[in-house]
Amino acid sequence: QVQLVESGGGLVQAGESLRLSCQVSGALFAIDVLGWYRQAPGKKRELVATAPYGGGTNYAVSVKGRFTISRDDTRDTVNLQMNSLKPEDTAIYYCNANYRTMNYWGQGTQVTVSS
Repeated sequence: QVQLVESGGGLVQAGESLRLSCQVSGALFAIDVLGWYRQAPGKKRELVATAPYGGGTNYAVSVKGRFTISRDDTRDTVNLQMNSLKPEDTAIYYCNANYRTMNYWGQGTQVTVSS
């Protein structure tokens, strides 16, 4: 059973930065795709960024150029560096692992950006 534990959320002002981390455990093989999603109040969960095994990244248009996803398969972690944060980035951020056709989620970490 794959388990994901996020950390690093918090309250910041617009323009500041935060770094989210996700520790992955329980996988016998490399995770196919690691990613970050977010869900704002009253909205559907949406993709923020993904990092497939072997390289490459994918970003939502709204965060491209401001956020950077990175995965370290030697440490079983995936991070999300968030710069130039905006109030509209306020949401619960979830770590996601797509592993052998199954989707796994962390418990989420709150990010709040004040204007």
